[in-house]
Amino acid sequence: MAYSNSERLRRFYSQFSGKDQVLIVINADPDSIGSALALKRLLWRKVAEVVITCINQVERPDNEAMVNLLKVELLQSIDIHPDRFNKTILVDSQPTHHSKFDKFKYDVIIDHHPIESGVEASFKDIRPEYGATASMMVEYLKAARIRPNRDLATALVYAIKTDTSNFERRAINEDVKAFQFLYKYANVDIIKKIEKTGIRGKYLKYFEKALLNRRRTKGNLISHLNTVSSPDICVIIADFFMTVDFVTWCFVSGIHNKKLIIIIRNDGVRKNAGKLAKKKFGEIGSAGGHKSMARAEIPLAQLDRCCNSQNEQEVLEWLVKTIKKS
Repeated sequence: MAYSNSERLRRFYSQFSGKDQVLIVINADPDSIGSALALKRLLWRKVAEVVITCINQVERPDNEAMVNLLKVELLQSIDIHPDRFNKTILVDSQPTHHSKFDKFKYDVIIDHHPIESGVEASFKDIRPEYGATASMMVEYLKAARIRPNRDLATALVYAIKTDTSNFERRAINEDVKAFQFLYKYANVDIIKKIEKTGIRGKYLKYFEKALLNRRRTKGNLISHLNTVSSPDICVIIADFFMTVDFVTWCFVSGIHNKKLIIIIRNDGVRKNAGKLAKKKFGEIGSAGGHKSMARAEIPLAQLDRCCNSQNEQEVLEWLVKTIKKS
């Protein structure tokens, strides 16, 4: 059933009371951070407390800059005791997207990724046609007649810019309207600082390995980094590889926390990274995403059954072979 923005807001507010202790759970990136901040603003003075927690370490330099420059308060999920909270919100994700989400039971889920089966919550608002969850949150703010302050508007503008790749990726008119509404309140200088954040020197060794281990099959570029300190490294390198002239698909993998993480990117032309991720890796791990970007996570025990080894060259060859299969 399609609801108006005012009806969505009413139904959202009906989930809460003044004594509620609310936890917002995210897999921290610009869209989830901006959306979580919007939720916190919506619930200001309507509940007793709102805390934002992330299941991942914020290590991408631009994401870290966003958190620092906008003074975002984030707690690690490992430090959170779920029993302290009586209401939990998941934003810009769905429970099946990561095993660490299993720690929590969700009352509210708001997201723009493709709808996963078996998603349960008292209130769900999942709209895959939107380019960013942040655009959906702007509609909630406008329905509540809340004018975002400078930091919130800046976070939401950057979120929309990032998830739509400056409107080069999938977006709808509502994303454009949200961006236009926010822009007059945002601090453009802070956005420029975030976007100009450089790559850390300690990541150069991973670029070297990615280049040495790369495999090219037609328009595909595939590389395996072996053990990485953070999955964000795979994301950074995948985004870099997509700037190469011949690349239409990119797959970059690394091992982190006893899982093989595979980051998938494409040029968005008649392709669907999310569907491909599920087709190739969904039966042996968790996989999904958007048309131009996706992610798969495979437990090492499953990987051992597939390629009989965690040797980096054998994993790379298995990855190449799996991707080449029709």
